[in-house]
Amino acid sequence: MNKRISSSAVPNFRTLDLNLLRVLDEVMAERSLTKAARNLSLTQPAVSNALRRLRETLGDDLVQRQGQGIVPTPMALALWPSVREALRQLQAAIVPTPFVPAQAQSTFVLAMADATAAELIGGLSQQLEQHAPGVSIRVVPLTTRDPRKLLQDGMADMALGYFPAVLADLTARAQADEAVAFEHQRLYAGEYVCVMRRNHPLAAQAMTLDHYCAGRHLLVSFSGRPFGFVDEALASLGRQRRIVMTVNQFFTAGRVVINSDLLTVLPRHFVPTTGLADELQLHDLPFDVPPVHVEALWHRRKAHDSAHTWLRQTLLQVAQQAFASGPLPALA
Repeated sequence: MNKRISSSAVPNFRTLDLNLLRVLDEVMAERSLTKAARNLSLTQPAVSNALRRLRETLGDDLVQRQGQGIVPTPMALALWPSVREALRQLQAAIVPTPFVPAQAQSTFVLAMADATAAELIGGLSQQLEQHAPGVSIRVVPLTTRDPRKLLQDGMADMALGYFPAVLADLTARAQADEAVAFEHQRLYAGEYVCVMRRNHPLAAQAMTLDHYCAGRHLLVSFSGRPFGFVDEALASLGRQRRIVMTVNQFFTAGRVVINSDLLTVLPRHFVPTTGLADELQLHDLPFDVPPVHVEALWHRRKAHDSAHTWLRQTLLQVAQQAFASGPLPALA
């Protein structure tokens, strides 16, 4: 297994035995030839022989022994997500399995910011308790305004958030008759407001553009980049603000501003969920910003998956219920 395979080999997909990819998938999942052989109802020598044939085809070792186990090569790590997803899709097409919420034991990974989670996860939890008690949800931080690579690589089943640049790009590609690999669904519309502590020097005044630009600002930035859509709107007016701090969570921003003279921008619906509403003063932004539409975004390979379809429908129902009740916090 440690013999180095020549990298000069050029793979020929037309002659590739696709059964070898099933072997690779099991070996990568188990990190063990013995366990992979058991899962495939093969002997270990048969699994070793299949890996040898695949290594010769691809020109890479794929896995190497390390102690009592094996470790994959960089090529195997890069190849495996696509192999696993292709096999899953093929199995689903040949033997489709209907999703029965009450019986399902699925796990979904959702990427979203804390403000989005605060709006949706409570209602989603109730839906799971009532209709799908065996289903699990893992929420991971949304660290970008363009989560397409995260979805492409299979690191999340869905991303939920405000993705204006992504949607504009998808629309442009579709209008140019290019293949579009992602789909989206609007969950709710919101607005961003200027937020400060109750006894801030500007709290009792009308918020003007000059007042706003003269303030010291805290920006919620998933990437840490000190420039956001508010700054784009200001730049279109030939104005700018001074950002003195960035954080990556909306709740953290709320905690910071109640203990400082910093201004921040938060989703208006999010403020009541922080538990800080009584300590915060809200003002309309003194300039126009684009409407904020929170979208669910997913890869098209999930489009016809019955479990994923159920998740999309459930999230839409949760969002509609969340935004159909409860008053908005008052603006100054």
